[in-house]
Amino acid sequence: MGWIPIYDSWALVPAHPRAVIHFLGGAFIAAAPQVTYTRLLEACADAGLAVVATPFINTFDHADLARQCLQEFERVQARLEHQRLLPPSLPVFGLGHSMGSKLHLLIGSLFPVQRLGNALMAFNNFSARRSIPFFSQLAPALEVDAEFTPTPARTLRLIEEHYGVAANLLVRFRTDDLDQSRDLAQRLCDRFPDSTDLLRLPGTHLTPMGQSVQLQSGFDLLDQLGQAFNREVYRDLDRLQESLLDWLEDRLDARMPILPAQ
Repeated sequence: MGWIPIYDSWALVPAHPRAVIHFLGGAFIAAAPQVTYTRLLEACADAGLAVVATPFINTFDHADLARQCLQEFERVQARLEHQRLLPPSLPVFGLGHSMGSKLHLLIGSLFPVQRLGNALMAFNNFSARRSIPFFSQLAPALEVDAEFTPTPARTLRLIEEHYGVAANLLVRFRTDDLDQSRDLAQRLCDRFPDSTDLLRLPGTHLTPMGQSVQLQSGFDLLDQLGQAFNREVYRDLDRLQESLLDWLEDRLDARMPILPAQ
């Protein structure tokens, strides 16, 4: 099993996938999600979940960007089904980090998608001035609008009024000044009180990113040191992976019919 480039995305498909994850990363690290989120996404694939990671470049029109990401996912999904790498009609989860979480929320608010659930890590909905370094100085020279579309306030209203994905996991990290999940949590709990889960984990805004350091020296001591290094560096990421996979498994189990005893 390895990464497959399809159209503008990357796919990771296990032998017998049980569901599909559409992954969207953070604003300035989403151009190569198969690299920047390797460890997290490969853990999902190892658990039997196909992954479609859609790269994107941030623009000011987030509604249009959400549409582009959805269309890209749908054509990749159709291609994988045509190639018989994916069975038809598998359940779909959205998985997002930072701005990727915002895009999944816009997808679920603006388009009639079918999702078994969305897992939203470190949601970020800051204004352009807060998100882009030196924006106040650059905006006049670049002749760009002063804010994203929809605005942060309008984004929250869209979620309040139109968001249609009932099952949601919100993940906050303890050391994360960029997270705005509190603003989102109340709105989702009001809309879907019985299927919104909130999780606070150790880590930072960048915890979902990471790759294992592979040290295969042939010497037991060095190999053990390499394994210890991985355990320490990726302890928070491993905790995130475990919690995320548990939630995904619960959603899949809840969807499965209970068969009568034989």
